[in-house]
Amino acid sequence: HQSIGILKDIFPYYDSKGHENEYQKATWKQLHDLMCRELGVKELSRVWFSYQAAGFNGQMYNQTGSNTWAQVCETFMTEPFTGQQNPDRFIKERLSLAEIGLRKRALQIAIEGATGGNALAALMARSSAAPPTLPAPANATARVDALNIGFNGHIAEFNERLRRAGAPLAYHNGFIQVTNDQQIEEQIAKPFWALVADKIWENVSIDMAEALDHRDSGGKDPAIYAAKALESAIKIISDAKGWTTGAEKGAANYIDNLVSQKNGRFIDVWEANLLKEYFGKVRNTVGHGPGSEPMPTLNAEQTNWAIESAMSWVRSLVKRM
Repeated sequence: HQSIGILKDIFPYYDSKGHENEYQKATWKQLHDLMCRELGVKELSRVWFSYQAAGFNGQMYNQTGSNTWAQVCETFMTEPFTGQQNPDRFIKERLSLAEIGLRKRALQIAIEGATGGNALAALMARSSAAPPTLPAPANATARVDALNIGFNGHIAEFNERLRRAGAPLAYHNGFIQVTNDQQIEEQIAKPFWALVADKIWENVSIDMAEALDHRDSGGKDPAIYAAKALESAIKIISDAKGWTTGAEKGAANYIDNLVSQKNGRFIDVWEANLLKEYFGKVRNTVGHGPGSEPMPTLNAEQTNWAIESAMSWVRSLVKRM
């Protein structure tokens, strides 16, 4: 109920005059169809329905009607758990709709920024009672900033609802992920995801999401993806600063670019040594074939440390840009 309430705030189906907003109507249809594809069904809940109505002569006849796409999604989200379903799947399916909705909103705001703040603003305001065209916002940048602030508020509320429900989950950059420690979430993960939200850090975000997904699903070598995310961040910084020569062969050479005296010591020598040690112990240990030796693995605590350390390093490096 709380999750669908947040989605309804993000995608209001009706305008202030009670008319359907055509843009939001289409958005709810997209959310519905995406979720149906995930589940392999035609509809999340009943779209069309019939009922008995009395005619002018008092005779009863069948009348048909349809629920809005927002109602169809809400019915699905708020369906009572009867005990007949698998409880784990039941919850995950409904959280998936919330995840898809939040991801959709992030995409809308990205489109708003890419189009100069005009196209999406006009579409969202358009309804049967609105004029066919609307002027561009006076300050497109301010509008996008305001949309991001509002959306971040919805994300914060969603994550707080999960926390209060005792669910060890949080939404970041398009995905709901497991959070093992609330302090780590607040002090490391949350600031990390906020910093890598910009397009330039997309590969960092993707690999870190993979690391968390592999960790939470019991996949192979999640620390490798965390190391890849950290390496991407180091390479991006080296490229952005104009320090990359093209002769680099690995992470150690890019770290040398950051620590170079000639480049102004972006990081100190002791930090460069720690970074090289991280890649030597985390990525190189589990990232190479062991031959006839036992297969190297990291235990759960070591894996969490590797992921959290990569997040901390990325956050520290990005903040220096």
